[in-house]
Amino acid sequence: MTVLEGWWAYVFIAIAGWLATDLWRWLGVLAGNRLREDSEALNWVRAVATALVAAVIAKLILYPTGVLEQSPLWLRLGSVAAGAIAFFIGRQKPAIGIATAIAVLAASLYFLGF
Repeated sequence: MTVLEGWWAYVFIAIAGWLATDLWRWLGVLAGNRLREDSEALNWVRAVATALVAAVIAKLILYPTGVLEQSPLWLRLGSVAAGAIAFFIGRQKPAIGIATAIAVLAASLYFLGF
């Protein structure tokens, strides 16, 4: 098997992934242009997107994998709390909250010997 033969699988995955997602993005753009910003449909989409993000974050905190699985729950919850406090103190900028939560978690894991 040559090097070029191994790359076809990756090319196929990239094209298939692009086709599967890009079509829906363009349909979303076309449909989104017809929606008012205060419409019930758009409010529902925002609510579902927010719920999905919250569920992923909750899963990472409550049922982690890898190194986080070894860390205590109080540490993960404390890091999220520190990030939330920093978010509100830092004029509600997500980057500030995320960076603070990561820094608190990383420093705590380091000091606990993980």
